[in-house]
Amino acid sequence: MKTLIITILMLVFSLISTAQNSVEITMTGFESNEGKAVFGLYSSKENWLEKTFKTLKTEIIEGEATIVFQDLPDGEYAISAFHDEDENGELDMFLGFYPAEDYATSNNAPAKFGPPNWKDAKFELKNGSTEKQKINIF
Repeated sequence: MKTLIITILMLVFSLISTAQNSVEITMTGFESNEGKAVFGLYSSKENWLEKTFKTLKTEIIEGEATIVFQDLPDGEYAISAFHDEDENGELDMFLGFYPAEDYATSNNAPAKFGPPNWKDAKFELKNGSTEKQKINIF
């Protein structure tokens, strides 16, 4: 009986320690439903706006797009998203430095004289949490 109780406790603790997190993001303010909404999830300051941890694309319906990143380990994350109107999979740039397609970031982090900062866009996930945000197009 003692062995059974210990086994059950070990199972419960292992499930608790491997709880996975998720992020649900709704992007609003699309002027058209053409193209796709592309969401990039970043897992470190070093990779911010350079290399995504995960990427999801979805349809735009009535000016909004919602995605869910699931099964994420504990850590700090940030989201950068854009309206891929021409569906080329890239954020088109004007003159090489100014976005030609609408974009948004987690926490609605501002882009002042350059890209948004990691510290303004980041959020923490831990212990099986779910982060829900509504971000607005710039």
